[in-house]
Amino acid sequence: MQLTQYTDYSLRVMAYLAQLGSQTTISEITDYFGVSRNHLVKVVHNLARHGLIRSTRGKGGGIQLARPADQIFLGEIVRITEPNFDLVECFDPKGDCCIVSKQCGLKNPLIDAHRAFMAVLDRSTLAEAVHTTAWKPMTLHTKPLLA
Repeated sequence: MQLTQYTDYSLRVMAYLAQLGSQTTISEITDYFGVSRNHLVKVVHNLARHGLIRSTRGKGGGIQLARPADQIFLGEIVRITEPNFDLVECFDPKGDCCIVSKQCGLKNPLIDAHRAFMAVLDRSTLAEAVHTTAWKPMTLHTKPLLA
């Protein structure tokens, strides 16, 4: 399974905000991760539209988590950012052109694997993800130790 870059950036934004614990700007996050500001603007807009972050415009504005990190599950973020999380063509009935779909023995194990993957993310909170040893040595507002 591979998540899109869009989801990767969304998870990074959410993790940054959770670790910081206060309001920040898109520019600060793009500088920290060294990623495209244009991409992050789209990511932030989507996260705000779905109520995961709060965005305030104007002088003194910025972005922050809309609720505590221990109330945000990674599965929720992935579902918002991967709306068509089809592992293979036959998962999408509209786009399924495979001639063996009806009798294929691969579909059910792949469905089970996808469910197991999401189940792990559904019980993992953003707070748990950022309070690992990997985040502790990092000081926000500076480049990460391992880029």
